[in-house]
Amino acid sequence: MSETDLKRECAKKALALIPDHSIVGLGGGSTIRHLIQFIKEKPERNIQVVTPSTQTRRLCLANGLTVLHTEAVDHIDLAFDGCDQVDEQLNALKSGGGIHTLEKLIATMADEYILLVDQSKYAPTLTFEKPVVLELLAEAQAYVTHQVKQLGGRPVMRQSEGKDGFTISDNGHPLMDVFFQNVRNIRQLNRELASIRGVIDTSLFVNVATKALIAGKDGIKWLNKSTQEVTIHE
Repeated sequence: MSETDLKRECAKKALALIPDHSIVGLGGGSTIRHLIQFIKEKPERNIQVVTPSTQTRRLCLANGLTVLHTEAVDHIDLAFDGCDQVDEQLNALKSGGGIHTLEKLIATMADEYILLVDQSKYAPTLTFEKPVVLELLAEAQAYVTHQVKQLGGRPVMRQSEGKDGFTISDNGHPLMDVFFQNVRNIRQLNRELASIRGVIDTSLFVNVATKALIAGKDGIKWLNKSTQEVTIHE
């Protein structure tokens, strides 16, 4: 089975979890794109969408799905998202999109927050090959830089070739990429980063995801928080 086929199967299993007449949170990633297509094919199920992603929002609207304003929603039945890496404790790291603050909000609003990933993004423990991203107040840049260095991080303000100055999040705040090596306690690191005054949120997702669906060459597998074991999904 090809990688595309596996992701489609993963999206099908995700669709089967969504109740009719529900509000579902959708993040980003190629598996999410397949899921959007499957939702489109089932208009009778009346599934409405909340998303932190501008790209996902546009894709949903282009496919005729109803997208709700997040600020008008106080509860989400189920949310799906991708990530850069997830480990056996369901700790997850995101870095690319810089929309983790809204992603965490939607995850917290949902009864379940399920990650949809391929096997290459699973590891027994997070490797931190990619940076932890901090969304922060512009005025706190120097202070946060000093504090993360004290924690052993190497901070780099995110910039783009297509924009003069720092990259700004959808919320209007700068993003700081922080590179770490030999992280021994992921929960403690996230707690210490989040407690720095001026940090709005981190791209470490600790105690947020409830399950993960992992697409690999051996099929689709569940990673369940209650067991913290990878089991084949029948």
